[in-house]
Amino acid sequence: MNSLTRRRFLKDGSTATAAAMLPPFFVQTSSRSGSRLPIVGSGVHTYECVHDWLAPPDGLVWGDTHGLAQDEQGNIYVAHTVNKSSMRGEAVVVYDASGRFVRAFGEEFRGGAHGLGVRREKGAEVLYHCDINRCKIMKTTLNGESLWAHGYPREDPAYAGRPIDFVPTNVAFAPNGDFYVSDGYGSHHLLRFSSDGKFLGEVGRPGHGDGEFDTPHGLFVDTRGGDPILVVADRGNRRVQTFSLDGSHLRTIKDESRLRMPCHFHTQGDWMVCPDLDSQVCILDREYKVVMQLGDGRPSNGEVGSRRRQSRNEFTAGQFITPHAAIFLHSGDILVAEWLPIGRITLLRRV
Repeated sequence: MNSLTRRRFLKDGSTATAAAMLPPFFVQTSSRSGSRLPIVGSGVHTYECVHDWLAPPDGLVWGDTHGLAQDEQGNIYVAHTVNKSSMRGEAVVVYDASGRFVRAFGEEFRGGAHGLGVRREKGAEVLYHCDINRCKIMKTTLNGESLWAHGYPREDPAYAGRPIDFVPTNVAFAPNGDFYVSDGYGSHHLLRFSSDGKFLGEVGRPGHGDGEFDTPHGLFVDTRGGDPILVVADRGNRRVQTFSLDGSHLRTIKDESRLRMPCHFHTQGDWMVCPDLDSQVCILDREYKVVMQLGDGRPSNGEVGSRRRQSRNEFTAGQFITPHAAIFLHSGDILVAEWLPIGRITLLRRV
């Protein structure tokens, strides 16, 4: 989901070899355990597609499923807006690594739960939440106890001169403790803070040139190479940009045929997963080149967001509609959350 959209719409070698010959959009069926599941991808990026792998507990109804995280113990966290019909109001739902419900919290985030990130600080893991309703960044314990909050960034001259929108969408973490906040649905700035929450400055600025953003929806500090790199999903400009951690622009990556509306990032080993709001989940290599498009539903979906009001029985198995978040699980599987008013969490299980 983004401001642009809102405004306009609001194991064997032979098997591996054979799979590698398939086009990246190939979908087939599997009969593992007597059930038939779509298979997406090919080669080393081949997955069973298990739609609705995570379901909300009794009385809670998914709203837009926006954010995902996994802690060191394997517990999975889902941030969603909570459906208007829901009898319960918790906006963060926690599952164990097997997908079993553990707990839920965060009624205060109802309607606004969006970006979600986890990291270790001072000997304990904490969660960072981006609330697009209250327009705040919040830090909590893994059980939801409040530790820190930050609203309108008056210390940033770009916001202090005159009132402008501030709607934070995601957070990225640097190895030295700094963190970055994307104002993806507000005024398209990208802010940098110290580990104790002190404003340090901005990266880039709003616009359409190199080093400029239109809906910097997601961001991630990529440590796969020698020096950490800040990677930004510049979604309104339909591209990815990279920066040094001090904010110097490094590269602009644009490939609209394969990387259309990047939302966010997560890495594991050599690979980066990128949920793309325009119908697919992408796998990127170390050079940020798309090497696989998973579950591409673009031929069926039409304009982005046009299928949001459909019911589950109208969705196409093995195809995505509006991927909004995706993470590699510790197992190597991929978990995908979609921007849908009835929510959907899909497990891409490696085969």
